[in-house]
Formats: sequence, C-alpha cells, structure tokens
Amino acid sequence: MIEKAPICTEKDLANVLFDKSKRPDEKLTAIIEKINDEYEYWDKVKYKNIPESCTSVQELWTRVKASRITTTVYTWDSYNVSFGLTNRMQRMCHEFDMNFGGSWGNSAVLSHENREQYLISSLMEEAIFSSQMEGAATTRKVAKEMLRKKMVPKDKSQQMIANNYQTIQFIVENKDTPLTPELVFHIHHLMTEKTLENPEDAGRLRTNDEVVVEDGITHEVVHTPPPYQELPAFVEELCHYFNETDAKVFVHPIIRSIIIHFMVAYMHPFVDGNGRTARALFYWYMLKQGYWLMEYMSVSRVIASSKKSYEKAYQYVESDGMDVGYFIIYNLKVLEKAFKQLQDYLKKKQKEKTLAKTFLQLGNINERQAQIIRMYIDNPNEVLTVKDVQTKFMVTATTAKSDIIGLMQRGMLSEISFNKVKKGYIKGEDFDESIKQI
Repeated sequence: MIEKAPICTEKDLANVLFDKSKRPDEKLTAIIEKINDEYEYWDKVKYKNIPESCTSVQELWTRVKASRITTTVYTWDSYNVSFGLTNRMQRMCHEFDMNFGGSWGNSAVLSHENREQYLISSLMEEAIFSSQMEGAATTRKVAKEMLRKKMVPKDKSQQMIANNYQTIQFIVENKDTPLTPELVFHIHHLMTEKTLENPEDAGRLRTNDEVVVEDGITHEVVHTPPPYQELPAFVEELCHYFNETDAKVFVHPIIRSIIIHFMVAYMHPFVDGNGRTARALFYWYMLKQGYWLMEYMSVSRVIASSKKSYEKAYQYVESDGMDVGYFIIYNLKVLEKAFKQLQDYLKKKQKEKTLAKTFLQLGNINERQAQIIRMYIDNPNEVLTVKDVQTKFMVTATTAKSDIIGLMQRGMLSEISFNKVKKGYIKGEDFDESIKQI
C-alpha cells in the first residue's frame, strides 16, 4: 500500500488560493510546475528541497493540490473522477495529434507496400505483451511462431495470447461501430474464452464481490472494486462515455481513452481479464477517434516494461480522491515511448531493406529473394519453410515456393526433409561464393 498524503482542508486550500500575501515566488512556482509536469504524488513530493518561502513539505503539497484545483476537469460524475489539466498534458496531446493521426504516417518511412507487414507484427506484439502482463508464461518467439503459423494453442498461456490477437483484429475491423453493452461482453468473451476456471464467466459480469486486486508476493489487498450491483449501470455509462460526441465538458480524445482504460480496470466488472479488456477498449477508442497509427504501436510492451509504475498509477488515483491525473500522465508517457519505439523499428526495417537491395546485384532475383538472402547472412543456420516465407512476406504459397526454387536453382539454397511431407531450406553450397561476388 502507498502512503496516504496529508489532508488538505478547504481552509488551507482557500488561504493558498485567495490570500494575495501567500502567492508563491518564482522559485516555488517553478517547483510546483515541475511536480505537476510529472503529476507526482505525495510519496515523491515529500522529498523535495523546498525554498525559504515555503515553511514545510506539507505546505508544498497543499500548494500543489491548490494549483491542480484551478485547472480541474470533472469527467465521470457518478464516481467523482477528475484531474488537473496541466501544460504538459496539453502539449503531449497536441504532439500526438500531429503524429498519430497526422502527416508523419504519410512519410516514406511507413511505405504503403510494407504497412500490412508492419501491422501484423505490431498486432502480435500487442497481443503477446498484454497477455504476458496478466500471467501468460511463454516466450515472445514461441508466441509469434504460433500466431504466424496459425497453430492451435497448446496451453492456457498460448490461448490467452491467441485470444488477445483475435480480439485486436476484431476491434480493427469494427473500429467505427458504436460501443454497446453486448459488444463489451463480446470483447471480454473473445479475450477470455477457454482460459477461465468457469467457462460461463467469459462475457459475463461478476455476480459477487469476492474479486480483489492483491500484491502477487505479499497478497496484500491493494484495491477492492465497487459492489457488483453497480456494474450494469456502469457498463451503460461506459458505452455512453465511449460514444458521446457532444459532451458538455470537452476532454481531449486521447485523455478520454485513458480514462476509459482506467475505469474498466477500476470497476473490475469481470471475474478475470479486466486488464486485457481495459487495454483493448482503450485501443478501440483511439482507433475510433482517428489515431490510425495506434495499429502499428505496441502500448502493452511499454507498460510491461514499467509494470510497477502502471500499478502505482492506479493506486495514486484512488488514494487521492479519484484524481485520474496520475494515470493520465503515466499513459501519455507510455504513448510517447511507444511512438519512439515505432520510429526506431521502422528505421531499422528500412535499413534492412536497403541492405537487402545489395543482393539484387546478383541479377535475376526479386526483392523478396534479396531479403531471404539477407536472412541467411544474419543467421547462417537459418532453416526456412515455404510457410515461413509465405507468412513473412504475405504472399501465396505458390509465390513463396517459386522464390525458394529460384534460389535453389542458383545453388544458394538446399532442401532438407523434416519428414515425408514437410521440407526445409538451408544455405546451399554456392551461397558463400555467390555473396563474395558482390
């Protein structure tokens, strides 16, 4: 459990806000602005070095809370959800507007011919990491192989990942469909099918209050969700919040998507799979609002690498009177990092493609064959199948087989047998000699 912050009375806040003699000087103002940029909680604020104009860290905390009050946005009345809108939040949302739905994606880096390949890879990444956060115990390599080859899941962990991948594909196909309670239940059913102790719990609201969120090591209860009797009304509110276009108070769509993420996890409407469902609905709302680049980003991979901060962000909100600002700033930073990872990934792929073009100098080979050659350069022990080539380049089995045969005829690949039916392909006798020519 996190430490409770000092209570700021209405009198204390009023003194700070309205007493002109207590207005902060430049140094104190700068400290408060920096705290708000990170939307820090008391457990970090209490360690700040305070200027002479501030009597104690408790006074600093009161001033921080007062500054947030002046920019408070109320966004989910029935649960008193609010946040202090900060300059950094607005700046980050503007930058995302310019990138996620703007002109960046039209650059040559994300070329049209490679979009489908990048898309499938990113959807796989999102499915894998979102499931691993909830306990799926399998490696990324094994999971990707299962998804690429459309293999039947061998255990619960693989089933979780397959379900997640199927759910994200469903969302992409239905991104413009209004959310309904039936669709909320369908998303949960897709996400948890064949993974729950009681199969009937898939796509069904919990019917008791036995569900709690606890520390995995100490088993200390860190969150008790609201009573299950509130869930039907909550799902109706969720759909309204998701679909409304004329809200009295404007909340930026990216921030609204983060609040949807938070509320589903906070309410814990299902026996299991709440985190995965919350992230799926966040993803859906972002796509619905036109942030198409989200399809190419793995947000869950970033969250998985900072899971402790993700969990603390939830706790801060609940400990500080449902101030969802903590969760908002955490997720905005996650989006920022996910976008940077996408940029780096695309640059890497572009570099690989450029290097592969070197092998076109061999003559009478196409770009796919050049990339196949590069794969054997990177890993001399590579063993490919027709299915591998088909999946990687998104071509028919006939085209994949034709590419391989062409390289075999040049002596660059050799065929090996796994069994009476299945064949694999390794470096051929003339591979190294051919490469030396260029």
